[in-house]
Amino acid sequence: MAVLLLKLAGPLQSWGSNSRFTERKTQHEPTKSGVIGLVAAALGRRRKDPVNDLVSLRFGVRIDQPGTYERDFQTEHTRTWDKEAKCWVFKDSLPLSHRFYLSDAIFIAAFEGDSNLVHTCAEALEHPVFPLFLGRRSCPPSCKVLLGIEEHATLLETLSSVPWQATDSYRHRWNIREKEEIKLEILYDKGFDDYGEGYDVVQQDVPVAFSQTYRQYSWRTVSHATTTVKNPSYKPQRIEHDPLVTIDEVMS
Repeated sequence: MAVLLLKLAGPLQSWGSNSRFTERKTQHEPTKSGVIGLVAAALGRRRKDPVNDLVSLRFGVRIDQPGTYERDFQTEHTRTWDKEAKCWVFKDSLPLSHRFYLSDAIFIAAFEGDSNLVHTCAEALEHPVFPLFLGRRSCPPSCKVLLGIEEHATLLETLSSVPWQATDSYRHRWNIREKEEIKLEILYDKGFDDYGEGYDVVQQDVPVAFSQTYRQYSWRTVSHATTTVKNPSYKPQRIEHDPLVTIDEVMS
């Protein structure tokens, strides 16, 4: 057994699990189907190719930097080519759409399973066949996706031990330098003998088929837990020197 670690960071991310028609929403954390799609793209698999081996891997994600929820209002028109004017002419207006994104977010995603498969995925992420995106094609990653591999470790142990990946600007913005330790949330596939620390939810984001003509997803149970990590930006508050205190101690 081994654990594959991914760092998902970018200006925009979008991880939809129940989006329909003109409302294209996003989860507040990466979905299993979205991250499997990213790994499948790195492996060079087409949408019609099976992903059963990737689905069998246990999935988890840690929220290192939650980001902000953003909405993009989009309009669209049909167009035809005007032969006389030799230009495109816009005609009918299509339904308006609302697309939601996570801005400036950072997540640590992990897959636990067969060591050979994990190493194959890691090699593919180093040299991906197709471009990698964070949920949608308009959301490229801003850094190297592959974070590493942990041998002989469990999913939760690995997600709990990875150093905090938040940016310096995020730490300074929220005055996090004053905290020695940071509590982070973990969401992961629930096992048969695993009860988790928090509540469980049922989520439909396990890919059965990525085909554009007939996409199909099944359900999984997601458990919530928390972990505490060291803050690399921690700076203890300096105690101002009071000479009167020293004089009082001497006199006493």
